Amino acid sequence: MPSQTVSADRSHAAFAAVGEVLLSRWGIITGFVLAHVWIVLDALSWSGEIFGDVSLYDWWARRGFMNGVWPVLDYDWVYPAGALIPIAAPAIGTTGFVAYAVMWSAGVIALNGLALWFLARTPPRGRLAAWWWLIFLVALGPIWLGRLDGVVAPLILISLLLAARRPAVATAIATLGAWIKIAPGAVVVALAATSRSLPRFVRDVVAPAAVVSALVVGLALAGGAGERAWSVFGQQEARTLQAESVAATWFSVARLWDPSIRIEYNDVIFTYEVQGSAAREVASLLDTVLPVAVVLLGLLAWAAARRRPELAHDVLLLSAAATLLALIVFNKVGSPQFVAWLGPPVAAALALAGPGARHVWSPPAVGVLGVAVLTQILYPVAYGPFLGGEPWMIVMPALRNLGLVVLLLGAVWRLVQIAVGHRPRLPRSPDVP
Repeated sequence: MPSQTVSADRSHAAFAAVGEVLLSRWGIITGFVLAHVWIVLDALSWSGEIFGDVSLYDWWARRGFMNGVWPVLDYDWVYPAGALIPIAAPAIGTTGFVAYAVMWSAGVIALNGLALWFLARTPPRGRLAAWWWLIFLVALGPIWLGRLDGVVAPLILISLLLAARRPAVATAIATLGAWIKIAPGAVVVALAATSRSLPRFVRDVVAPAAVVSALVVGLALAGGAGERAWSVFGQQEARTLQAESVAATWFSVARLWDPSIRIEYNDVIFTYEVQGSAAREVASLLDTVLPVAVVLLGLLAWAAARRRPELAHDVLLLSAAATLLALIVFNKVGSPQFVAWLGPPVAAALALAGPGARHVWSPPAVGVLGVAVLTQILYPVAYGPFLGGEPWMIVMPALRNLGLVVLLLGAVWRLVQIAVGHRPRLPRSPDVP
C-alpha cells in the first residue's frame, strides 16, 4: 500500500506539473503556434476548398484598386459594406494571389492572437478557456481561415470578454463586426437586452452602435453606394436553401429514397443549393422566421435579466450563444464556416464562469466541439460524397444539424428557467461589479 500511495502521489504531481506548464504563458503561446501551424498546413493541403473565397476577395480588391470598381460602391454585394475593410487591406502593397492569401491569413491569425490574448488574461479561468478555444479551432478545421468568419469570430470573442466592464466598447466592436458579417450583431442584441436602465442602454448600446454605423454607412455613401449600402439584404432574399443548412436536412436525408431531389451549383453566388418549389418555400419562410426568432430571444433575455439582475452577464452570454445558434439554425444559407461563431460565447463563458457554473457550460462546450468535428468532416473532408448523396455523408451532416438544434434548445431552456423565476445553479461571474 505505501508503494501504491507513493506512485499515486508521483502521478498526481506529474499531472499537476504538466497542467502548470500548459496553463503558463509560454504553454499557451506554444499551443497557439502549434495549432495555427497545423491549421495553415491543413488549409494548404486543401488549397481551393479553403482559399476559393479568398481568391474572390482578391479579385474584388484588385478590381477596385486597379479599375476603381468596388463592391457596394458600384454594384450590389452579398456582404455588408464594412467587409470592404478586411477584403481590401491584404491587397495594399501586394501583387498576385499568393501574396494576397499570405497577407489575408496573417491578418486573420493576428486577430485571433489578439482575441486569445484577451481570453487568457480573463479571470478566473481564462487560460483554461484559451486552450478550449485552440482545441475548438483545430476541431473545426481550416475553413474559418479562408472566410470572413475568421475575422468576425475573434471580434465576437473580444466583445463578449469586454461586455461586463466596457459595454460601450464591446458594442462598438460588435457593431463593426456586424458591418463585416451580420453575426456579431447577436452580441449587440444581448447587450441591449441585458442593459440595466434606459440611460445605460442609450450610453452603452445605442450611442456606440449609432456612431460606428454612421461611420460605415457614411463612408459607403460618400463613395457613391447610395441604396447599395443595404444591398446585402436584397442579395440574401434571392437565395434558396443551401445544401448543408439545418433547414435543408430533411431534403438531404430524403435523397436516400427520393432521387428527384436535386442539389445544384449556383454559379452566381458560388454555392450548392437544394432545387425545387418546396425548398424555395422553406427558404422564403426562413426570411421571416429568422428575424422573428432573434427578436423573441432578445425579449426572453430581457425578461431573464429583469428577473435575475445579479445574473445579467451570465444571461448576456446565454443570449449571445442562443442568438448565434438561431442565426445558424434558422438560416437558409448555413455555410460550414458559420460554426466558427459558436466558439466565442462558450470560450468567454468558460473564462468568466466560476467553478460552480461548470455544469452549465461544460456540456455545451463538449457539444460545440462535437459539432465542430462533424463540420470539418462535412467540409472540406467529405463534401464531395455529401453532394453525391452517399448514405454515410447524408447521416453525418444530419447528426451535426441535430446537434445544433439541441444546443439552441438547451440555451433557450436555460434562459426560460431564469425568466420564469427558477433558480438554476448559475452563480454570478466574479468579474461583474
